[in-house]
Formats: sequence, C-alpha cells, structure tokens
Amino acid sequence: MTRTLDVICLGRAAVDLYGHQVGGRLEDMQSFAKYLGGSSGNLAAGLARLGIRSSMLTRVGNEHMGRFVREALQKEGVDVSHVGTDPSRLTGLVLLGISGPDAFPHIFYRENCADMALGLEDFDEAYIASSRALAITGTHVSTAGTYAVVQQAIAFARANGTRVVLDIDYRPVLWGLVPAGGGEERYVPSREASERIQGLMPDCDLVVGTEEEIQIAGADSDTLTALINIRARTDAVIVLKRGPLGCSVFDGAIPGSLDEGISAPGVKVEVLNVLGAGDAFLSGFLAAWLRDESWETCARHGNACGALVVSRHGCTPAMPSRLELEDYLSRADQVPRPDLDARLNHLHRASNRPQTQAPMFILAFDHRRQLEELVVSTRPPAEKISRFKSLVAEALLQVSDGVDGSGRLGLIVDERYGEHVLNRLTAEGWWIGRPVEVPGSCPLEFDPRNSMGLPLQGWPASHVVKCLVYYHPDDPIELRLEQEKRVKALHDDCVALDRELLLEVIATASGQTCGDETVANVMRRFYNLGVYPAWWKLESQSSEGWSNISQVIERYDPLCRGVLLLGLDAPLAALSESFRVAAAHPVCKGFAVGRSIFGAAARQWFGGEMDDETVISSVAERYREVISVWQGASSSTWAPR
Repeated sequence: MTRTLDVICLGRAAVDLYGHQVGGRLEDMQSFAKYLGGSSGNLAAGLARLGIRSSMLTRVGNEHMGRFVREALQKEGVDVSHVGTDPSRLTGLVLLGISGPDAFPHIFYRENCADMALGLEDFDEAYIASSRALAITGTHVSTAGTYAVVQQAIAFARANGTRVVLDIDYRPVLWGLVPAGGGEERYVPSREASERIQGLMPDCDLVVGTEEEIQIAGADSDTLTALINIRARTDAVIVLKRGPLGCSVFDGAIPGSLDEGISAPGVKVEVLNVLGAGDAFLSGFLAAWLRDESWETCARHGNACGALVVSRHGCTPAMPSRLELEDYLSRADQVPRPDLDARLNHLHRASNRPQTQAPMFILAFDHRRQLEELVVSTRPPAEKISRFKSLVAEALLQVSDGVDGSGRLGLIVDERYGEHVLNRLTAEGWWIGRPVEVPGSCPLEFDPRNSMGLPLQGWPASHVVKCLVYYHPDDPIELRLEQEKRVKALHDDCVALDRELLLEVIATASGQTCGDETVANVMRRFYNLGVYPAWWKLESQSSEGWSNISQVIERYDPLCRGVLLLGLDAPLAALSESFRVAAAHPVCKGFAVGRSIFGAAARQWFGGEMDDETVISSVAERYREVISVWQGASSSTWAPR
C-alpha cells in the first residue's frame, strides 16, 4: 500500500528551557533558551531534518507553550495533524543546565501534563497504517493509561505491516522512582518497568537503548545477560548505544561479547552536552534504516548525529540536516570540535532555516535621517515621524488584504520611530527586518552600541538583522578594514544568537566608479572574511553584474536566501527597468523599496499638504504599483531553499 508517512513518533513533546550559563549550577542560572524538546519531539524534528516524512502523535496544552510546540514541529516539517490540544492539562516543561563535563542537571515539570493524557480517541487505525514505521518511547509505558494507548497503536501497526521501533528511553524520575530533582539518574532497577517494556518486545522490529536501558529491559544488571533475556522475548534487531564506543547491532543470536555485534566505532568529539544525543543517534540510525541502508551505515549515521549534537547547546536545535550530516561524515576524523568548524556551523544554520516564500515584496521604512530632515525643514514635532510610520504600516496592511499567494509581503522598520509598528506586526507573523546601523555612518556605527550581542538578544528571534554598509573596493584601506571589522563582528553576533543577517551594500555612495564586477568583488571579500549573510540587499545592476553576483553566491553560499533589490528613491520608470534586468536572474528574490513608495507622500504630509487617510491610500496605491511592476518583469518561477 502507499504510505504517506515514514515514521509516526508517539510520546513526549515538551518545552526545553536550557540554561545559558554553561558551567554554572542550575540554581545559579540567570537566563534560559527555549527549545522544542521531549524525546519523541526531538526524534520527529531530527528525522524531518534528514528528509524523513515524520509525524507527531501527542497532546499539548491549550496555552502558549502548547502552541509553541506545535508551531516548532511544523516549522521543522513534521506533520502535526495528530498533535491534539488537551483542554485542561499543561504542556510539559524541562529545566536543564550544563554544569560541567559530566553534570547535566534537569528538572521535569510533567505532573499531569498534556502528552501523558494521550488517549485512544487521538488516532485511528488508518493513521497508523499510513506510516512505514511507528516509534514509541519508554515514557509512555510508565502509566496504565498511556500503556494501553501504546498497545493499541502497536496492534494497529502489526495489522497493517507498519514496523515498530521501541526506544527504551528509561527515565527513573518519570516512573516516580527518584525525587523530582533526580532527572540525571539513569539506572534504578524496577520490576514494573522491566515487565511493561518486556510486554511490548514480541511485537517490535527494532529495540534501541543504552547499556542501562538494555539492563532495565532485560531485567539484569549485566548487559550481555540482559541482551540474551531480550532476545528470548523478541526477534527484533537490538541496537545497543555505547556512548564514546559507538554502538553495536545484534541481528540474530546474541554473541559471547558486546564487541561481536555489528559495530560502528564512536566519533571522537569534545562533549559539551550529552542531553539529546540519544535522540540524535536514533534520528540518524532510523533515517538510514528507512532508506534500507546496511546496519553498518545505519550505525555510522547514528553515531555521527550523536557526535554533532553532544558538541552543541540544546537538543532539537542541534539536530543536523542531511546536507550537514553528509559533509561531516566525509571528514569527521578531521573535526574534533564541530561547534568550532565554520563550514559545518554555516551548513547547520543555512540548511535548517525554514523556507521562505518568494518573491519578496518588502516595504522598507526604516529611514530615520531622511525623515528627521523633513521634521527640521517643516518644524512639526518629532513625534510626527512615529505617526507617519504608523500610516505607512496601515498602507502595508491595506495592500496585504488584496495580494494573492504569489509573493510575500514584509517590512523593514526601525525601533527608534517604529517600535509600535514592530510590536504590532511581530505578533502577526510578518517578515520583519530591523536596522542596526547608525544612519549614514561611515565608518559603520551601530545603534544603540557597537557590540550588538546584548541588544540582539532582546529582539524577537524572527526579526532579521538588517545592516547597511558603504563599501567600495577602491575606498582607502583604513576605511575598508574598519568596515570589515564591524561587519564581521555583527555577523558573529548574529551567528551566536541564531539571527538572520541581511547585509545591504551600497558601493556608489563614495562617488567611485562601479563596474559589472564591483559588487560581486565586495561580496567575495566578505565571504572570504567568513561573513555569510542570509540575505543581500543590493543596488541595481547590469545583466552582467547580476550574472557575476549569481556566480559568487553559487560558489560561496548556494544556501543563501538570495538578493533583495533596493530602490534608492528611484522613480517608477527607473525601478521598472532595474526590475526587468534583475528579475531575469533567479538569485534576485524580490525587492526592499522605501522612498520610491512613500517618499512623495512623506514630503507632502510633513509639509501639511496631505492628510492621514490620503497618505495611507497614496502609499498603498504606490506599493501596489511597485508589486505589479515586479510581477510584470518576472517570468521565472521560484523554488524555496
């Protein structure tokens, strides 16, 4: 039969709150990063990043964290059609810290949580039958209610040829065997846990666990004996995770030693955080297994995924993409510190970014200096700039009601005069760029401070960091070096805080001659410095200029989201010609235009010659015109990266 899914992940989906202060006690944490978590949630996301069609079977609360979990899964490409909303229970939370090389304290807040209320009414046989595999975790064996749910899901799977994967995932604290602060504890013998896990064994095709988990499943403190006990109950392939030693696969009779299984050695890597390594291992192993790879390949992929995740902060966000995994596998012995490898880190960021619809129709009204000059010349109060930006935002919203699905609208606006616009539209999910440069500064200065790390940390994660830099290859060397230093520092801050950077380059401001190679050479220089913007925002180019830009991006960063064309207050006729040339090159994904749309209205409004409603209608009309010009110029189709 045709299967629309590869794996259904039944179990925990929660919120991980990871302490930022690595090396400190959990008691001393001052701030936390919020990630998608839960073993099944991690697995579903990890598989999706590796190109596997995964689906999540769980419940979340009817609250903000529940919506976060569902949206985070969806952004990763996981099917969420069976992520139910519990009307009364809260989404599970975990507080985690990295206190030292072997200390990873964590506290589960899961009492009466939503995913443990998963019921028989949350799925049916057709759903289970739609998948090639069903992956379940030990947590959902820990209560009578969820155990019954797991048994029914397995029964549907066996009846429809869906393979069953059991991740033992034994957490004594979730069985009530240790105090709430004992989240790190991994081995506490429990007859009840052993018997329940063993009750599922006959119907499993694959059983995965660490040595401690295998000992629980096999009801013996000796790993080899425990494996023999498991084999007596099931013909399933058994995968033993052995940490730094790698893993061993037992397909058939259990041999005389652990080393006699089908083994793949571990990958040597410096460990930051072991939490999530098991989920990463299983993601890599199952992705290869579902592609019918050999056991050796499955094990190698699982080990590599685990090695990548232990070197990073967090669980789900640390999971590799398929492209990243392939690159790492090709040179793993040369990368003892994946977290410090520039190529891997760029692949991780770029290949795991959510897709963006294009073409992009961006209304840029982050202008500060130009509007301040209007205030000075016409003498209204400075608050009028904020008021004007509200009117432009209203025009944007007016246009959004009538645009079809052939493109995405967005905005670039500043905090100084547009904070109210940012607050309003961020919650509505708009694409938003936000400037960091002091207007007109050359050498580049940042607002509010030249070290942007702390200010950026206070931004919503969805905001794109927009920076305008004046740069020409023939500028004085001292100026170029200063510009490069500032841009590199900003890029590094964006990487550290997982923010997208839109780098706007204007080469014509200094009056230097610009040819077909000028901007491409500027981009090449920044790439060679290790600056990889998610977006470029560039001036109009000749067709040859666009070809050169395309070649630079293809060589240095084919995962770049692309180029947005700026306007520089050009009249509509000039914009039309620049759009015609740019749209013929797929690297150009749309425009980010400002004064060409609102400039005339601004001059009249600040001069007292236009009322509010006329500003809104005038800007909206001009915005529609510019969108129409782009649509008329573009005949190519766009494929999201």
